[in-house]
Amino acid sequence: MSENWKEIKDIAVKWVEEAGKMLKESLHNSLDIKTKSNPNDLVTEMDYKVERFLTENIEKRFPQHKMMGEEEVGQNIGSTDGILWIIDPIDGTTNFVHQKYNFAISVAVVKDGVGKIGIIYNVMQDEWFTAIEGEGAYINEIRLPMATCVDLPEAIIGLNGRWLAREKRSDDKSLHEMVRKSRSVRSYGTAAIELAFAACGRLDSYISFRLSPWDYAAGLVLLKEVGMVVTDFQNKQPSLLEQSTILAARPSLHEELLSYVYNHNGFNH
Repeated sequence: MSENWKEIKDIAVKWVEEAGKMLKESLHNSLDIKTKSNPNDLVTEMDYKVERFLTENIEKRFPQHKMMGEEEVGQNIGSTDGILWIIDPIDGTTNFVHQKYNFAISVAVVKDGVGKIGIIYNVMQDEWFTAIEGEGAYINEIRLPMATCVDLPEAIIGLNGRWLAREKRSDDKSLHEMVRKSRSVRSYGTAAIELAFAACGRLDSYISFRLSPWDYAAGLVLLKEVGMVVTDFQNKQPSLLEQSTILAARPSLHEELLSYVYNHNGFNH
């Protein structure tokens, strides 16, 4: 059976829009905030509420599909066979709590390990980044152009300053050297939005040392549709089942940046 991906995307967008309204309304209330793996890894009741809202709708409409979410669902999924929804209910929870800005809902639909649909909803800016495999990527219904080439001295790189702070290297392939050679560096505190910004040209590259599939699954679909190159630091395809390093960049820039991150296997903490 061949799926109608446009129909599935349109249904998913309606659900995500509804979830976005829930998040906007919740900003007026006091939140129940907890920490997860460390004091900076925040989770709120809204993370759970949005994930449950989306998974209940998927379960009802597509009972044969599998799901994996950041908070609760699909922790034991060991394969990408069949159709799998990968959900981040709030990407940028710290921003959601502190700034009430710069957070996103991210949803990807994958079939047999191949990303078919990517949706990143930048909630407070009301920006929709969407893509269906083979049909281009869009921002608010406007098709995004294919990525053009840029060299490091003209490049704006998305990179969290924490990774720079932890670096021990000081040779000519250090991250600090890479940053010095670039035009500028940005950090928005949400991988999904930074990948979407790379897809639409606001960033020329995005680099992260440790992300989970729900952080980047939707972004991978968007980026592929505009010809951006996305790999892990070893130049392999990022895993959709476990954590990965991520290097997303314009085609000409990817190889150059790979030489800076290739020997960085991530940090221990």
